[in-house]
Amino acid sequence: MRRQHQTAFIAGTCGQGYRGSRLKVVITCVIFDVDGTLVDSVDLHALAWQETMREFGKDVAFDKVRFQIGKGGDQLMPVFWSEEELAEKEDKISKRRAEIFKNKYLGEVRGFPCVRELFQQILSDGKKIALASSAAGEELETYKKCARIEDLVEAQTSADDAEKSKPHPDIFQAALHQLGDPDLDETIVVGDTPYDIEAATKAGLRTVAVRCGGFAEETLRGAAAIFDDPADLLKHYAQSPLRREDG
Repeated sequence: MRRQHQTAFIAGTCGQGYRGSRLKVVITCVIFDVDGTLVDSVDLHALAWQETMREFGKDVAFDKVRFQIGKGGDQLMPVFWSEEELAEKEDKISKRRAEIFKNKYLGEVRGFPCVRELFQQILSDGKKIALASSAAGEELETYKKCARIEDLVEAQTSADDAEKSKPHPDIFQAALHQLGDPDLDETIVVGDTPYDIEAATKAGLRTVAVRCGGFAEETLRGAAAIFDDPADLLKHYAQSPLRREDG
């Protein structure tokens, strides 16, 4: 039976913070992943990658491709192509994947319900918001429109701002810098994949996970709390790590 609305801290899994009750910590900054967290795009990315793989001679099951979504292309491609293959074709594969996604799937991306309302709640609470996505800059702008948050974002980072994509911490470190390098204990990540959790932990950040990206709950165990989607997080905002004082 699926566990609902888990808001309690899971000890020992989230790097910095939530380690005890010695100090009260108030969250001042929230960093959001985008694909699968704010917009419904994971299946579409998987289809674009699967189609690209077929064009380059790889017949890979959809579920295997889908499980890698959340990584950037630089981390996804080595799962399916050898070093020798990538040395010869990486740029062509990456370019073709981008073409397929933009021309065939980008227009199908939709924002999840209540994303704008969640952002408004966070901002009214005096917190800053940043986006940290493995998407290209142009895609990220489209996602912001889909989620109706163009005017609600303090800072944003994309694949253009990181040397390595998730599960490396570069994208979250870039977001922290754009937010003015806030205290790590006062910053939290919201994401939908184990790669978000891994990257955040490497950056010294805690994570709140959402299930709407379609990843199995056991892969999200490293999160401080797990919610169904942005609407569920908004509904339980007052009890969530985003609002709650630690201590």
